[in-house]
Amino acid sequence: MADIITVVVIAVYFLLMIGIGVWASKKIKTAEDYLVAGRSLGFWVFILLMIGAVCSGMSLLGVSGLGYRAGWPTMWEEIFVPLSIGFCIIFFGVKLHNVAKTARYVTVQDYLAHRYESPTALRSLSAVAGIIVSLIYLVGQYTAIAIVLMWLFAIPLWLALLIATLVTMIYTTIGGLYAVAWASLIQSIILIVGIFVMAPIIIFHAGGFTHVNAYLATINPNLVNPWMPSGAFAPAYVVSFAIMLMVGLACAPHVINNVLAVKDVKYFKWTPLVAFLIYGAAMYLLKFTGLAGLVMVKEGVFALPNVSNAPDFIILYGIQYSLPIIALWAVFAVIVLAAVMSTTDRLMLTIGAMFSWDLYKKILKPDASDKSVVLLSKIVVVLSALSTMILAINPPEMLASLIWMGIGIMLATFAVPFLAGLYWRGATRDGALASMSLGLVSAVVFGALNYFKITLLGYNFANIPVHFSFYPFIIAIVVMYVVSILTQKTDPKILDETQTGWYISK
Repeated sequence: MADIITVVVIAVYFLLMIGIGVWASKKIKTAEDYLVAGRSLGFWVFILLMIGAVCSGMSLLGVSGLGYRAGWPTMWEEIFVPLSIGFCIIFFGVKLHNVAKTARYVTVQDYLAHRYESPTALRSLSAVAGIIVSLIYLVGQYTAIAIVLMWLFAIPLWLALLIATLVTMIYTTIGGLYAVAWASLIQSIILIVGIFVMAPIIIFHAGGFTHVNAYLATINPNLVNPWMPSGAFAPAYVVSFAIMLMVGLACAPHVINNVLAVKDVKYFKWTPLVAFLIYGAAMYLLKFTGLAGLVMVKEGVFALPNVSNAPDFIILYGIQYSLPIIALWAVFAVIVLAAVMSTTDRLMLTIGAMFSWDLYKKILKPDASDKSVVLLSKIVVVLSALSTMILAINPPEMLASLIWMGIGIMLATFAVPFLAGLYWRGATRDGALASMSLGLVSAVVFGALNYFKITLLGYNFANIPVHFSFYPFIIAIVVMYVVSILTQKTDPKILDETQTGWYISK
């Protein structure tokens, strides 16, 4: 499939990303520069960094693939994923940014350690939990990048993964958050412009909005309803799905850490609305692209590859059919790559930050120099990239399911300690430790039972009526409340320092 123009276009894009890393590396003088970009991000860089952090492989391959599988009932995703940015900024970002200006937080683990008076136990637990869920999430991102390169260059999976890993790893390692932020600026612009050009072309070739909806109704009337009558995307599932996406993504370490890097809290005023409008519109078009792809497959226009995760290829094959000029495929492949890499790089840096800052600097070696912290972070970025590349060699049946698993574990692990810590003065250290521990363990257990369709004690966990993360989330809430009521209260001075109470901003 690949010709010289394709190779050149992709090579130029990859070199541009590496060039950003080289440029950004010259701005790094301290660990704060590397991990939070010197707290200097402006309005549009911050908005597009947030969009880039949320916009993952799910946003192009996964969203369109899910639309291909289940139709309109999955459209709730296009509401609650964009809302996660607003939830993060409004309910987490304002307070965290205000406190961080004085306390000089570098990671959100700094906040948890401060608020719950647990500089070792809770910091360690939250850092390890953050690394685990970020690695799970990262596997999905590398799978998405590999899908694009396999399609474009007709190369084996291992080679596609190796190329994707090396490029993303290089610019993230050398440039830190400066590189990630500015790469996300370019990647998000490419993504947004590309979607608004690409999606209408595919929908037009499928016969337009009216034809697509009419044809879907002939395949299965449930495909054009707001929800399914039972199972996944039935009303109960949609409620749990909304909580998982909106709150789970908002407290994801690679998303929430961004609020510490913004230059001025006044940027938070318009960011939620602007991000929702831009990203929401793009997500809607992507989902409808999946619906259009289903129609084209059913009408025999093209066939998907004979692989377990075939729906994740739907947007790529839609491009291939709708744009018969091969040279243009590379341009639109760059759009897909931009979406996936904008999350991948942030995840890698987040893993590096939690290991080098929270575990090494704050616990193992408090007198560590900035130079050693940055060096260790770079080493961890490389190791996390290589390890998740290996795990991605055996891709999941559906990309979205793996990504949802990561988000679900984030919800059960981090949402309650953050929300209770910021808004409930009764939340205690022991409550946070118990909530985070049981939330993480129960999420992994429920996620595994559901993902592998295990029957236990006569019950098939593949058929639970809600998203699996809802049960661990409830467990985390109950445990936080009960343990906090029974254990020693937090020093009021600490509560005042961390602006804990039923308000967003004073």
